[in-house]
Amino acid sequence: MKSEDVKKTIEAHEIPNGFIKVTEKPIGTLSSEQKVALNRKGNILFNQGKIEDALRIFVTTGYSDGLTRVGDWYKNKNQELLALKYYVLAHNQKKSQAIYEKISKLLSALID
Repeated sequence: MKSEDVKKTIEAHEIPNGFIKVTEKPIGTLSSEQKVALNRKGNILFNQGKIEDALRIFVTTGYSDGLTRVGDWYKNKNQELLALKYYVLAHNQKKSQAIYEKISKLLSALID
């Protein structure tokens, strides 16, 4: 399948960010001061309900607390797979493990 066909298929199914890996590591060229300033801006945006804008900042800086809060936000909206994505990016094993266990129980029930 050509990459154009894959792109059309994804767009047709409207997979917003899906499980496409955004980034594992933050941008390394940011200074500590820049990260702090961006994280503050991200926190303000998050508190204003501008989750996607805050998320872009948190991914860029690798701010694990911010990524975890975004994961919590999605979990509270019953979008646990999106929550899992951000828990994994935040390296939050405790919260991601709970979702993995839920998925494994669901799969076990389907198999039985």
